Amino acid sequence: MSSMLPGDQDHQKKLKPEQFKDFFRSMNDFLHEKPIKGFLQSIDEFFSSPFPGGGFHIEKRETENEHIITAELPGIKKEQINISVRYNTITVSVENKEIETKEDYNHHTFQKRIARQRTSRTISLPQQINEQMIKASYRDGLLQIIIPQEKGRMIRIEE
Repeated sequence: MSSMLPGDQDHQKKLKPEQFKDFFRSMNDFLHEKPIKGFLQSIDEFFSSPFPGGGFHIEKRETENEHIITAELPGIKKEQINISVRYNTITVSVENKEIETKEDYNHHTFQKRIARQRTSRTISLPQQINEQMIKASYRDGLLQIIIPQEKGRMIRIEE
C-alpha cells in the first residue's frame, strides 16, 4: 500500500521548478536591500578578520625540560605583539591600530578615523615563571615562546 493519497500524485505533477524562480528572485532582492545588506556585510567582515570572536589559536606543549607555547598570528607584525608574565601566567596580546585621514582643502575639511582592535590570550603554567629565562621568536606568522621548567627542591618526609 502506498503512503501517498490519491490527490497527492496530481499535486506533485503540477509543481515545476520554474514556479520557484519568482520566490528565489524576491528573496535575493530582499537580501540585497540596504539594512539587510549592511548586516550581512558586517558578518562577512567579522569572519574575515584575523581573529574572529576575539581570539587566536594557541598550542601548549610540555617536554621534559621546557614548556613550548605556539601562537598562530597570520598577517600580524612583530611590533604588534606584546608578551607579559605575572607569577605563573603568560599573556600574549596583539593590538591592531589603523589610522585613516582624509583632507579636503577645497572644502576646508579634515577627517581622521582611528580603528583599534586588541585581543589577548592568557596561559597558566604549573610553576612560577622566571622572566629572564624565557625565549620568544616570531617567524612566518608563528610566535613561539619557550619557558624552561624549573625543578623544585625535593623534601624528604620524616617518620
